[in-house]
Amino acid sequence: MTSWDGKTRGGVTGYRIFVWTIKNTGLSFAYFLLHFVALYFLFTSGKAFPSIYTYFHRYLHFSRFRSLVNVYRNYNLFGRIILDKIALLAGFQHKFTFDFEGEEYLRQMDHGGLLISAHVGNWEIAGQLLNRLEKKIHIILFDAEHRRIQGYMSEVLTRRNVHFIIIREDQTHLQEIRAALEHGDIIAMHGDRFVEGNRTVSVPFLGQPALFPVGPVLMAAKFKVPVTWVFALKESRTHYHFYATPLKHIPYSGNLEKRKIYLEEAVQDYVATLERMVRKYPLQWFNYYDFWKVESSQPEQINPS
Repeated sequence: MTSWDGKTRGGVTGYRIFVWTIKNTGLSFAYFLLHFVALYFLFTSGKAFPSIYTYFHRYLHFSRFRSLVNVYRNYNLFGRIILDKIALLAGFQHKFTFDFEGEEYLRQMDHGGLLISAHVGNWEIAGQLLNRLEKKIHIILFDAEHRRIQGYMSEVLTRRNVHFIIIREDQTHLQEIRAALEHGDIIAMHGDRFVEGNRTVSVPFLGQPALFPVGPVLMAAKFKVPVTWVFALKESRTHYHFYATPLKHIPYSGNLEKRKIYLEEAVQDYVATLERMVRKYPLQWFNYYDFWKVESSQPEQINPS
């Protein structure tokens, strides 16, 4: 299977350790520990290593040595972003500064909308912007292992404008999504990963075809809500830059062929924006599997009817 398997390495224990470290020793010491953690993962990360190394060497055309160094830097930065995410959710917002580019577009979502991001940077800081907008954000989680993490993080959350919606096989999560949008809330999700059985479209990405899910843009079209591509990238030790694109309204045509065209055009627009972000912040790509290996996929499972 070439799609993401729905799991992310790590668990609640690691989050507990990070939260304890931040609260008792500070973020700087936690950053220091990451040098050793990243070195450990450089030798023990299994299939993740060739995937991220190939990303740097084959798709970004870095030298072998530079690619190897960047794998370590990528692991270290990924750890820092996890620490930052925990610190933000646990109430340490004062430790960070933010630039918000495109905030005006989110302010135009008077009756709800969809934010589609990717496993690039630290997209969870969008919640900090929504605090300013007095909007409630619902984060969709695909990772089954994150259910335990979400349960623990609920204990340390200091801001209650963040709610998690878990994707379930019985599709009951669609009722939560519908209710949130009808209430005028914001739904946030990723658009760069899919699990086996999802409908996908092949789009050129960093010079090679890659599969991207249709489900996120289909959701925006079916629920008739505006969508924006959002990214939050780490620019320095404690500073993030948030990007949001102008709102898109994706038509939901009764003609299946036209609907397919509209959805594919929306995915292509998303991928073009994602590629610009990746080229600008190459170290912040956090997909650790064979992202470009293209195979056929089954019909889309998300059907918000």
